Amino acid sequence: MEPVASDVFGCLADGRPVERFTLDNDLGMVARVMTYGATLVDLLVPDRDGVPGDVVLGFDEFARYPADSPYFGCTVGRVANRIAGARFTLDGADFRLAANDGNNHLHGGQVGFDKVLWTAAVQSGAAGQSVRFSYRSPAGEEGYPGNLDVSVTYTLTGDGVLRLDYAATTDEPTLVNLTNHSYFNLACSGSVLGHILTLHASRYTEPDAELTPTGRILPVAGTPLDFRRPAMLGGRIGRLAGGGYDHNYVIDRAADDLALCAEVYEPCSGRAMDVYTSEPGVQLYSGNFLNGLAGKGGRAYQRHAALCLETQHFPDAIHHPDFPSVVLRPGETYRQVTEYRFSTR
Repeated sequence: MEPVASDVFGCLADGRPVERFTLDNDLGMVARVMTYGATLVDLLVPDRDGVPGDVVLGFDEFARYPADSPYFGCTVGRVANRIAGARFTLDGADFRLAANDGNNHLHGGQVGFDKVLWTAAVQSGAAGQSVRFSYRSPAGEEGYPGNLDVSVTYTLTGDGVLRLDYAATTDEPTLVNLTNHSYFNLACSGSVLGHILTLHASRYTEPDAELTPTGRILPVAGTPLDFRRPAMLGGRIGRLAGGGYDHNYVIDRAADDLALCAEVYEPCSGRAMDVYTSEPGVQLYSGNFLNGLAGKGGRAYQRHAALCLETQHFPDAIHHPDFPSVVLRPGETYRQVTEYRFSTR
């Protein structure tokens, strides 16, 4: 196995270098990840004719990430998605967070895990090439209690899988809900409305007008949210308010191990991506707020230029006791695994 290549992708405003690592395999896949935000920068996947193409949105220059990125490819935390009212109570203590999404707290706050510099360590094993990113989030960062030691390991396997392994420990009770926020386009250009999507989820958490859960878990049957059978992403999107999908689905699972939550197929290229996860939910986001942002190769990323499948615990879980808990306590270890398995048809 060839060693993992690395380079300096850019520098932060304080002069600290941002390292970028290149993972590859014999199938012609290439994954590039960087220490800023523990971010997936590029993911090259061959089409049915063996021609590789980059299936994730992003930028060619590092400086664009701190300035313009709508969470392209990053690791999101401490808590992904929204916390209503930007506050919570834990063990009788009240905590205030940044309200960076209207009245609510979104994706870890003003300076979440997507905007910090992680420490990298290259690993290798029988499965493939890996890079482990680690970060210590100090007590009080963005309003959260406890020192949190967190890691995410990217592994590109020899059989076409990009695997993400997350872990976290704390010295005080706190909240943790990590995810990856890659924007996928299996055609490598244009809109994703023609992608064929299957979601193995028969229910979703009902959102209110601010996209935080009402607390009700409803069936997808009879709604535009029903992807239990393969359907074009854009087939019913016009029936949704807000310009598209931004919904948390409750994954149908029979066991606690990895469950198939989503299947995506792009007919023109033949690329297919299956998403497996240990998480109870997955947020489908159809790039509703992309508005012509200039990305890789000068491409203008218009609305619906990509879709996100953010594997996660449910949004605003701290305010809904019936939702799977996002509380982490001393002596416990938070773990999450998500795999993106690629193939062609």
